[in-house]
Formats: sequence, structure tokens, C-alpha cells
Amino acid sequence: MTDSAPVHGTWEPHPAARWEDAFLSGNGRHGVLVFGDPHTERVVVTHHTLVRPHGRDPRPPQLAGDLPGLQDRLLAGDTTAAEDFTDGRPLQWVQPFHPAFQVRLDRPEDGGHDYRREVDFTTGVVSTTCAGRAGRVFVSRADDVIVQHLTGPGLTLDIDLDPRLPGAPARLGIGHGAVLTPEGALLSLRARYPDGDKACTGVTQVTVTGGTTTLVPPAVRIEGARSVLLLTRVHRHTGELDVVAEGRALRDLPAAYDELLDRHAALHRTAYERVTLDLAADPAERALPGSELLKQPRSAALLERLFAAGRYHLLSASGLFPPRLTGLWTGDWDTAWSGAFTNDANLNLQTASAAAAALPEVTEAHANLVHRLIPDWRDNARTIFGTRGVVAPAHSDGESGHSYHYNREYPLHLWTAGADWLLKPLVDHDETHGTRDPRTAAALAEVALFYEDFLTRTDENGHLVVVPSYSPENRPANAGWGTVNAAMDLSAARHALRTAAAYHPGPDADRWNALADRLPPHRINEDGALAEWAWPGLTDSYDHRHLSHLYGVWPLDEITPYDTPGLADAAHRALELRGAENDSAHGHLHHALVAARLRDADRVAHALGQVLDGDFFHASLMSAHYPGRDVYNADAAHTLPAVLIEMLVQSTPDRLVLLPALPTAFPDGALRGVRTRFGAELDLTWTRDGAVVVIRPGRTHRVELRTSSGAESLHLVAGEDHVLTSRSW
Repeated sequence: MTDSAPVHGTWEPHPAARWEDAFLSGNGRHGVLVFGDPHTERVVVTHHTLVRPHGRDPRPPQLAGDLPGLQDRLLAGDTTAAEDFTDGRPLQWVQPFHPAFQVRLDRPEDGGHDYRREVDFTTGVVSTTCAGRAGRVFVSRADDVIVQHLTGPGLTLDIDLDPRLPGAPARLGIGHGAVLTPEGALLSLRARYPDGDKACTGVTQVTVTGGTTTLVPPAVRIEGARSVLLLTRVHRHTGELDVVAEGRALRDLPAAYDELLDRHAALHRTAYERVTLDLAADPAERALPGSELLKQPRSAALLERLFAAGRYHLLSASGLFPPRLTGLWTGDWDTAWSGAFTNDANLNLQTASAAAAALPEVTEAHANLVHRLIPDWRDNARTIFGTRGVVAPAHSDGESGHSYHYNREYPLHLWTAGADWLLKPLVDHDETHGTRDPRTAAALAEVALFYEDFLTRTDENGHLVVVPSYSPENRPANAGWGTVNAAMDLSAARHALRTAAAYHPGPDADRWNALADRLPPHRINEDGALAEWAWPGLTDSYDHRHLSHLYGVWPLDEITPYDTPGLADAAHRALELRGAENDSAHGHLHHALVAARLRDADRVAHALGQVLDGDFFHASLMSAHYPGRDVYNADAAHTLPAVLIEMLVQSTPDRLVLLPALPTAFPDGALRGVRTRFGAELDLTWTRDGAVVVIRPGRTHRVELRTSSGAESLHLVAGEDHVLTSRSW
């Protein structure tokens, strides 16, 4: 181990030229992208609620009356029957996520020496220093406000709220406001969406110390000031926003930057510092700016910084909602794939580390989204399938949970596994904390009710049949997209029914467990691989970015090398045969998560290498969807910490697995503060000579310990540290 500690931040010696490279801060509601230009600073403002109305029909298709006929045709062998099971509408994306505006600070050119731009992950502060002047920006968790603070001798600048961002609609109705106040000035910007009465409004209170303040509409000009404090909020609304009242609310906040920061940092720092990863990196590499470190993709220092940045960005993007495809950030109105919550893979991958990496704030944000949309999930179940209970959509904008994004090639309205998939992180949270959230219990019961009504068909062996069935976002090589008995659907139905039973002991539990017992087993195909469809005659399509069929391996514990070795071998064979298709980051890291559960360190290392070697990360340490930094996307940035934890520590309510898939490239390191699903905090230190584990149980429990040396039983007592040492792991 080295004497120096991992870096909890990143820096650059020059401003960002592209918004993708801008440093990020956020509180799970508001977000900012900070360019750091000392002369023409731009701080792009975002908010989780900012989605552009598109005027399309958001209702799920009314297909329940036609469902029995579709089931008959599929069971009779019509492999393309589901391709016309729609209401005829074209593909409709959800309402697209967009930025609000940029706070623009124009200053005289006065040299650019001693420049540095950095972000401190422990506080969320983005700072820029140049020529004796400093600018700092953070987004307060305590006060839900964007805080900008400028200091330096004789500050002279123009400040305005600028809506001119890429892709902004030509018919966006813009209204500016600027008035002087005793403190300085109040700026506002209202953007009304075309063809409607919905709008978003930003309000900035400018507090000036020293100098003079004058209006140069729509901007304010400050000359000779010692410091300037800007407080900004954004609201999406219908009708008009009372800007005067919002200005008063901003003026009621503390006027001192340090006080605002202390209130925020008490919440942010506590969450961020719970878990750390040290890979014994070279101190010289740890000191490099992020853009230089990214040129050394196999550096331990890079993985340390990406782990830290991933937890920082994940925390910063989670509050009102969990992260979107772009987290909480975008600098362009034409956000790829609408910047949606994409539920059939991406959202759960991004939040995969929440329980183990001690970020309950992320899980609560995930729960906020789920419970907000459950009434719409009920509509999906009723109108598409004619059942009680709930069915989750594959895409959401945060306002609607209806299934209306689908077409022939992507029959996402047929995906019935979504509710279980989205509730699994909430179950993990309950296990980790030893509680059972009544909201999660109620939602699980509704999923079970759906399966009670939906699982009515049987095969020749008396097993229940999932029909129609869909494996996101793949299709059999010899059939259409909507089929029978997709492996993910089978795993989800079993898990949902049995988990709902565990939350609701009694007659309901007996009925739901009995239903789960009637589901068919997984099928192993002629290649010895776990088949993506358990229905006879359907042929696997291996070259695909999604690994939906391996849901039973990760994140479920249905298939493990310890309990179901035969199925684990078949799952491993399926992983070996899986192609990367279009090299999407989420596909590579999903592959790594499954490989870690199957104890394949070489495959974990290869999947990580595909991302690290593929130039997926911007200088901001936010990631892209494709190699070559193509399409801004948070999947890699937010998922990578989960991969690194899973290769070091895995847990279930009754099992602890240590160093299951550690690549040989990292022979020394320490992971501290990780949480387990049996309610313990854990520190793991490993070297070439062995490992030391300190377990701090929060509840008394007996668990099975699994290492490369075999299995043993551990009796853990709440409040008593348990120390394990080994020379052979």
C-alpha cells in the first residue's frame, strides 16, 4: 500500500471547450455544468423536472380484449403473432429532458495565468482560479439552490440568464426580467414551451459586496466589487410563476457563502465519505489532471478516480428522482433517447452500487420515482393485460409511468418483468438496513396480483407459461420479438411472487409461493448455454448488448455457483457466447457484473478493459454511451463503482463472498465502509500476501463465508467487530 491517499476530486489546467467536459455538481433536483472560462463563464442549469411537452398520446394501448387471441396464436406456434399486437400508433418517445439556460458571466480580458479548474467530490464544489480571482459553484442539498460565489479585487462583469443553448426550439417563448434590489439585483428568465401553457422559470438573486450595480437589460453590470454571490432556482410550472415571491425566498437564505456551504456539506460530505476504494496507485499518477489520467486506461489511479467520481456523480444526480440516461445533466435540448429513465437495463445498472456503496439517498430517489408512477403502472396492467396489479414501462420521463413507447421492433409494452426489476433495489435496501418499507411491501403485493391474473396458461407438462413474453431488447433468431417464456420473465415472476410472499406471510403468501412453484425451469440450449427463451424451438441470438436472460445471476441470487452450479455453468456459457453488438458501455459493464457473480475475474477484467480502453470518459469524468466519447450518457460513470465492489465483495442476507473476481492487475488495495445485505459494515484490505476483513455487524446473524478456500460459517454478533485474516484468498 502507498502512503498517499486516493484523490477525491479531479482537475484540469484549462476551461472546458465543450459542455460534455464541463464539471458537474447537483443535489438530485438542480444540476449545473461549469465550463470554468475566466472571461466568459457559462454555468448551464438543469432540473430533473424539465421535460419538453410533445403533445402525443401518453396512454397505454387498450389491448386487453385481444390478449387471449394473441396467446392462442403464440402457443399454437405462430412466431410472429405479436408483431401486430399494437393499436397502430407510431413509435412515441417520452417527453425529452432538456437544460434550462446558462448563467453567463462576461468579464474583461485581463490575462489567464495561474489557471486551474477543479471539482471537490467531498463537497460538490466546482472552483476556478485565475489571475488572482476565484469562482466557486455548488448545488445545495440543504437549501435546494445553486450557489455561485466570485471573489477578487475590483470584480467587473456582466451577468445574464442566457437561453441560447444547442437545440432550443425556435418557437420557445422567452421573457426576461431584471430589477435592482438593495442587495444587488434580481434576474429572471421565463421559457414557455410551444403550443401550450407550460413553462420553466429561473430566478437568480445577485448579492454584491462593494462597487456599483446597474441594469443593462436583460443583464446586470457590476463594477469594482469585492465579491458577488448568485443564488439560482428553477421551477417548471403551468401559468405564471411569482418571481417577486421567489426573489424574497432567495433573499431569506443566508447571505454568507461559507454558511450556505456548511449547511450543504454536512449532508453531502457525510454521504460521499461513507465508502472509499484504494488500489495502491502511483502517487504521481494520482496527481495528474483527469484528461491526462484518461490517457493511461490501465492505471490503478484512473480506476480509483473513476470509482470516486462515479459515487460523486451518482449521489449528485439522485434526489427528487434517480439518474436519467444523462444523470442530471445535459447542455443540449436534443438529448439522446430523450434523456429518459430507461428501465429495462440502464436505470438499475446506474444505481447498482447504492446498497453496497452506502448511498441510501440514491435508493430513496429510486423509490420516489417508483411510487410516484405506480398509479400509471396499474393502468398498464388493466388496459394492456386486463389484470389487477401493476406493469412497469420500459421508459419514463418522470411525469408518466404509462407504457406508450413501443413498436414492432421494440414491443416494450409486452415486457412484464419491469416491476420486479425496478423493485429489486428497494428490496436490497430493506435487507441491508434490516427493515421492510411498507411502500415496498404494498408494491410487491401488486406485482403478485398481476401474476395471479396473468399466469393462466399452461404447457403440456402443467407448467405455467409467460405469454406473451419479451426479452429486452432482443429477439430469437427464428421468431418475432414477442414470444413465450423469456428467461428474464421467468426469473422476475418467481422472484416477485416469492418476495411478495416473504413480505406478506399468511394465506396470500401460500398462494403466491404455490404459483411460483408452477413456473417452468430455465432451459439449457444445444450450446450448453442458458437459453434466453425457455420455450422449445426458439433459437438464441447471441450478438446483443443486453443480458436480460441473466437476470437470475445478477442482480438476483436465483443462479449462483454455490447453490445451482449446473445453471451457473450454463449461465457462464451464455456469457462466453454473448457478443458486444454496438459496444455500448452499459452492455460491457452489465457483462462485468454477471461475470463477477460467476467468479470469472478474467472476464471482469476484459469487460472493464473494453470501457477503459474505448475512450468512453470525458474530461468531466462523465461518460459516453459509445466508444470515442460518442453520445453523453451516465451508464458507465455510474455503473463502474458497482463492478469494482462486486469483484471484491458480494453478499446476500445469509452469505458473504470475499474477493470472488479480483483481476490480477490489482494485487493490493482496500475497500472501506461497504455495506452487506445481512446488515454489516465491512472493511477489506488485501495484498499479495493475504487479506484482512473487519466486519461490523448491525444485527446478530449467522452467515456463510465463501472464499477461494471454500466455505465456513460465521456467527456475527451485533456491535462486536469480527476480524478475518487469510494468506490464501
